[in-house]
Amino acid sequence: MMRKIIFATGNAGKMREIRDILKETDVQILSMKEAGIDIDIVEDGTTFEENAVIKAKAVARILQGHDDGTYRNAVVLADDSGLEIDYLNKEPGIYSARYLGEDMPYSVKNKNLIERLTGVPDEKRTARFVCAIAAALPGGEVVTTRGVIEGRIDYQEKGDNGFGYDPIFYVPEYGCTTAQLSEKEKNQISHRCRALEAMKKELKKRI
Repeated sequence: MMRKIIFATGNAGKMREIRDILKETDVQILSMKEAGIDIDIVEDGTTFEENAVIKAKAVARILQGHDDGTYRNAVVLADDSGLEIDYLNKEPGIYSARYLGEDMPYSVKNKNLIERLTGVPDEKRTARFVCAIAAALPGGEVVTTRGVIEGRIDYQEKGDNGFGYDPIFYVPEYGCTTAQLSEKEKNQISHRCRALEAMKKELKKRI
C-alpha cells in the first residue's frame, strides 16, 4: 500500500508547492481537507518549529482516532513559515499569516511593510523567508527541519507568480522578487523546498 502523507494546511498555493517538491517520492500527498479533517489549531508557540509541531501533533491525534485504519501508517507533516525583516526586529516573523489580521489581503500587508521601510537603504532592508517543517511519525516520534532563503524587501510589489509576501521579497542572485520567478525556479530555491528536502532525508532514515 502506498504510504500517505497528510500535510496540515488548507492553503492551495502551499499544497501546489509541496506536491511539486515531493513529486518524485512514492507517497500520496493529501491536504487536511482531502483527509476529511476540519479543525482550528491554536498556534501559540514562540518559534516556527514549535508552531509546526503543534499542528502536526494535532492532526496526528485525529488520524489515530480513525477506526477504519485508513491513515494508520500516515505521516503528518506541518509547516510554519514566515518573513523576517531585520530592520523591523524580525517582524512579522511567526505572525506573518496573522499580520494586520488573518483576513487582510496580502496586498495591504505588503504595502504596509514597504511603507514602514520608507527611506531605508538596500543594505538595511535585509530579510529572509523561514520555513520549519515538523513530521509526526506513526510511532510517535516528531522530527523538525528548517529551510531559509535570504533576500531583501523591494520598494514595490513585483510579479504575479507567487503568493503572500513573494511580490516584495527580492532575491539579489536572481535580480527579481520570488513572485517574478517561474514556479519551477521558485520551488528549487524556496525556504519550503529547502526544509522539505531536509525532511525527505530524515524520513528516508525512518520509514
